[in-house]
Amino acid sequence: MKRYIAIALLFFAGSCKTVPLTGRKQLNLIPSDQVQSMSYAQYDQVLEEMPLSNNATWTKYVKNSGLRIKDAAEEYLRQNDLSELVEGYSWEFNLLKEDNTVNAWCMPGGKVAFYTGIMPICADEAGTAVVMGHEIAHAIARHGNERMSQGLATQLGGVALAVAVNEKPQETQALFMTAYGLASQVGVILPYSRTHESEADRIGLIFMAMAGYDPREAPKFWERMAARSGNAAPPEFLSTHPSNATRVKNLNKWMHEAMKYYKPEM
Repeated sequence: MKRYIAIALLFFAGSCKTVPLTGRKQLNLIPSDQVQSMSYAQYDQVLEEMPLSNNATWTKYVKNSGLRIKDAAEEYLRQNDLSELVEGYSWEFNLLKEDNTVNAWCMPGGKVAFYTGIMPICADEAGTAVVMGHEIAHAIARHGNERMSQGLATQLGGVALAVAVNEKPQETQALFMTAYGLASQVGVILPYSRTHESEADRIGLIFMAMAGYDPREAPKFWERMAARSGNAAPPEFLSTHPSNATRVKNLNKWMHEAMKYYKPEM
């Protein structure tokens, strides 16, 4: 028994990673290429079942901000010897034709989707960059892998973790489907935890600044979101997302850090 416990502890220790910029330790048990393979298949299914928007202006906002922030983030990773975090990524930025859904999401490997319902709140490319930075941060921080790993540890714990990754692909696939809510409805992504959401807010704020977008647009976006939501948003303690007010407060707290990276586009 002691031997098995020791092996499990070594496996956990070897699976702990550090999130860039925040330094938080996280658990990543599943090989990135395995997560990415499942992600790409599910993303293709979404695009098959949900048409793309024909709004040229909004589509340009999504694709431009995606490419600029992705390039800035990858340059930061390169300069800090962290390029392995995006190894094998196949970035894609699409605007889906869904008028009422105020949402955007990113799957492992850099597959991003926006719904048209969020675009009036984005208002312009800088506002779109606020959301885009947040979604790209989820991908680079490997929050999807972490969420799957937590599910794997909970359901199959101990020494079985190593076996599950290599010998139980069906269970791993099921965990992926559960983690993203894709088993019940294509394109519906379950929300991340408050920790992940706040971390993506902070990292995304810095990434958008690196890309030449004014990070001071971020609190303005969430103020617009709050104005639209009114009393419809649930109390923060009932939600996995930070409240709009909390997000604005945190973004302003991190603004000094983000402004150090901000170099406006000429």
